[in-house]
Amino acid sequence: MQDQPTPGEMLKTVAEFLRGTWSEEAQAHIAYQVRVAANVLDLVARELAIAPPENSLEAGRLRAILGRDGSLAELNAAFAEALDRGTLSILSPEVRDHLWATTLAKLSIDQPTYSGYRAALADRDGPANP
Repeated sequence: MQDQPTPGEMLKTVAEFLRGTWSEEAQAHIAYQVRVAANVLDLVARELAIAPPENSLEAGRLRAILGRDGSLAELNAAFAEALDRGTLSILSPEVRDHLWATTLAKLSIDQPTYSGYRAALADRDGPANP
């Protein structure tokens, strides 16, 4: 493991290179593939930065709702099963809040500029302070 640059910084640098110098000189079909590759690098960088702490928060919420321990995958499977069986209800405030928080966390990685995500954050956080 290296101290500097971080994996996220390295990914950002490669993505910027792909978007800038190389893609401007490429044929249209290659330029498109390069833009897709650069977007994948951006997504991986966000995943590295956001997912580990967010996964821990998600697992904590699931442990509280389910009253049991396990890996995130095991907890999600038990959560889905409990919803399917009807032992948990989507109308329950803690279930609803968990689903909303999990959705926002996933959007922060996958689509951080999506207008619906930005609007949801603004609604959740209230009016911005000047």
